[in-house]
Amino acid sequence: MCLAIPGKILTIDESDSLMDRKGRVSFGGIVKEVQLGYVPEAKIGDYVNVHVGFAISVINEKEAHETMRAYEKANDILHGRSEA
Repeated sequence: MCLAIPGKILTIDESDSLMDRKGRVSFGGIVKEVQLGYVPEAKIGDYVNVHVGFAISVINEKEAHETMRAYEKANDILHGRSEA
């Protein structure tokens, strides 16, 4: 199983090589550089699922927020802050 985290693309650095295409992605306020070569259709403002620094799919905003809520709920359960 792999875990992908949704984030919003803030900037894109284009390159002649698709695999050198990178961007800055916000994960709830934490901004990281992400490899965008696997999602050539992605543009600024899009949400992407990111796994180990690589954007692996473009998703819609609703799906991104639903996924983050599910991760937050799981984290709360793991730390005893909520009922299962």
